[in-house]
Amino acid sequence: MSDPLRYHGGNLAAARARFGDGPWLDLSTGINPLPWPVPAELVADLGPLPDPAALARLEAAAASHFGVSPALVCAVPGSEIGLRLLGPLLGGRACHRVPGYRTHGAAFADSLPLSPAAPVPGDAALLLANPGNPCGTLLDRTEIEALLAERTAAGGWLIVDEAFMDTDPEASIAPLVGEGRKLIVFRSFGKFFGLAGLRLGFVLAPPQIVARYRALLGDWPIDATALAIGTLAYRDGTWIATTRATLARRATALDTLLRAHGLVPVGASPLFRLVAHPDAAALFERLGRAHILVRPFENAPHWLRFGVPADPQALDRLDRVLRHG
Repeated sequence: MSDPLRYHGGNLAAARARFGDGPWLDLSTGINPLPWPVPAELVADLGPLPDPAALARLEAAAASHFGVSPALVCAVPGSEIGLRLLGPLLGGRACHRVPGYRTHGAAFADSLPLSPAAPVPGDAALLLANPGNPCGTLLDRTEIEALLAERTAAGGWLIVDEAFMDTDPEASIAPLVGEGRKLIVFRSFGKFFGLAGLRLGFVLAPPQIVARYRALLGDWPIDATALAIGTLAYRDGTWIATTRATLARRATALDTLLRAHGLVPVGASPLFRLVAHPDAAALFERLGRAHILVRPFENAPHWLRFGVPADPQALDRLDRVLRHG
């Protein structure tokens, strides 16, 4: 790993090592900086093993949020682990769309990277993100359904990583997951709910795939704290609706600020924006010296990704640094 800051977002330890301690503003991830408020009185009992009934309640709450049957949902300790189990679980050939998540290329041995327009070879499984990362491209349901029909006709799986889909539920293909369909969808808890340290995700798949995941994960895949918090958060319809609306407004404010500084924001996810800049490395360093961390990319040195700031104060801080250096 040549530069840890280009490997993944949220690496404040590496940022402090390079730029020093200080009041850091981390805009390097697509994690909601205003997380779901965990009630102070919510204390999980960590003495006994997690209750299987609590896991069932979590999966039922998540399934209702996703618009699928609980029988098609398997909770995992982070969607990344679910993705990394794909290869051993499904076998066969696979390819993944690029640019995209680093984990997608590691999910299957010898997975073939494909540009967005490249055809999928034979009956290979196709793994892609929607919305995409880091570009934030959002494919609508019609486009994804066409991909599913094409893969089905070829005898291959379509695997869609919807880690950032909570903000755009109408675009989700999750409701099409079901018996007899070669469709697997991944969902992440931590990004939209802003609690990435909880390590909670979900596999939405036909029952036989769900059964294989359960066999691999064992009897207690999710700890008691994640069970309790995840269940309450997915049931909090008021917070979910309010957050969708406020994220959209905050993303619009970020777009306005970036354009005011000659930067063109790209992306449809209200959790982050991608910017292309001919001297992105210098801009990254300038922001870093002001203790604002954004996300650079090793394979795309002209790109920077900006997470959406939490409030007007954070937005103003970014504005001042872009304006005055």
